[in-house]
Amino acid sequence: MIRNALGSLMGLVGATAAVWSPFRAWYDGRQGRDYRVQELFTSTGITDTKADLLGSLLLPFIFAALLTLGAILLRSRLLMALSGVVVLGFAVLWMVRQAQEAGSLSVGDDGFGLGDGLASAFGAGALLLLAAVVMSGRPRRRGRRGRTSAPEPEPTPEPHITQEPEPWPPAPPRDHS
Repeated sequence: MIRNALGSLMGLVGATAAVWSPFRAWYDGRQGRDYRVQELFTSTGITDTKADLLGSLLLPFIFAALLTLGAILLRSRLLMALSGVVVLGFAVLWMVRQAQEAGSLSVGDDGFGLGDGLASAFGAGALLLLAAVVMSGRPRRRGRRGRTSAPEPEPTPEPHITQEPEPWPPAPPRDHS
């Protein structure tokens, strides 16, 4: 129970960081909400066109947050891990597409290069995966789905044998003369 509570808390923090990351700088001071999601999947790549809020990188991160909430409600480690994979997958995909557009990626503390929004997305994805590892999930049940399994009955003891066992090898027959 404590593992599920700790994993749920970690998942909530990770989902919050994932949803917050598009509102921070991703590259050269440009926020993640300015990148359109469809630019990640088209041949034109990343452009300077600004995106609508729900058409931006925020959309997959909201989806990941909803997966996290479902994982918490269902106590599902698989859903929690899937939400982490979605966040990390879109962050990596964005990095690949941005590197194709810019020619290379740089890290700088002067506001140019990779920003803290991308770092927040990677941290959120890692935290969601870690939450999936920490969670214990639901208890497993035996039996068929839909039926509660009754405890198996105790085995009945074998009836007690009252005869003496025959010695081995058998004794030679006696002569009654």
